Amino acid sequence: MEILVTGGAGFIGSAVVRDLVAAGHGVRVLDALLPAVHPSGRLPELPQGCSVVRGDVRDAAVVESALAGVEAVCHQAAMVGLGLDLDDAPAYVGCNELGTSVLLAAMARSGVRRLVLAGSMVVYGEGRYQCPEHGDIAPGPRRPADLEAGRFEPPCPRCGTALRPGLVDEQAPGDPRNVYAVTKLAQEHLAAAWARACQGRVLTLRYHNVYGPGMPRDTPYAGVASLFRSALARGEAPRVFEDGRQRRDFVHVADVAAANLAALAAVGARAPGSSRAYNVGSGSVHTVGEMAEALAAAYGGPAPVVTGQYRLGDVRHITADSSRLRAELGWRPRVSFQEGMAEFAAAPLRC
Repeated sequence: MEILVTGGAGFIGSAVVRDLVAAGHGVRVLDALLPAVHPSGRLPELPQGCSVVRGDVRDAAVVESALAGVEAVCHQAAMVGLGLDLDDAPAYVGCNELGTSVLLAAMARSGVRRLVLAGSMVVYGEGRYQCPEHGDIAPGPRRPADLEAGRFEPPCPRCGTALRPGLVDEQAPGDPRNVYAVTKLAQEHLAAAWARACQGRVLTLRYHNVYGPGMPRDTPYAGVASLFRSALARGEAPRVFEDGRQRRDFVHVADVAAANLAALAAVGARAPGSSRAYNVGSGSVHTVGEMAEALAAAYGGPAPVVTGQYRLGDVRHITADSSRLRAELGWRPRVSFQEGMAEFAAAPLRC
């Protein structure tokens, strides 16, 4: 199959490209090499047999040219992370919403009807919570006064009792709590509208906290694993926000790439006009503090420091139920938390 991978020079995109080429697919990469993601402006090492188009997914002419002869699109291109502040909002909307709409319009014109979309667990906002009295319930917005006082756990909005976190599945309603999350949910809605209008097929992979070799060095747009690994490379202790007890699902980039291959193999068999989402997580819950400790120990660097600092756009707990992906696409995570952290500690970061 001939596949276009947007953002194919990025952290996750390049891992997908390598696996696709190894599986015998024809691969074309479209990437703008944005400075926030590629400070050096250089392409990473990509396998022989794939072609590269340097261009922006918001450029309709470039996208239409890149789609020529393509049978499916794996859309990884996006601006990620919380950024700095609301001044970043136009860039997020431009890259993620406008870029996706330009791609979908070009696919409609070009007759390409298979799409695998890189989604994110951020569309859920906070994860699943239970109150002993009121059952499943969504916590309210996090309040600066509570966070300043070190009250990080969300209370029940009805009775104030401490909530118990659990796994969130794909049936959970969207509740985006920062600009990045809003744009990722918008991508899903745009893709679903395209599928209905064009009789296309789309599978969305909602990534949880992806880490592994090839992560970019720390920037305001990097994930927490990259920030910790970059600190260790500088000889500094990883700085853990809040109390370090935030629950996350850390999934290795190799497993995420494998999920993309499974989705690309399955998307053609979906009913025309359909869309479906899948969580992509390891199934192993760890706290941010545990991740920092494991990474520091594997690297041989200073122990993490818990700072009590916070970012208002962060959520407290978000962990995945990935059973749908396992049951329907036969995907299984292969890299354990301990093995993955040891590998990540030894791997160089991308400049």
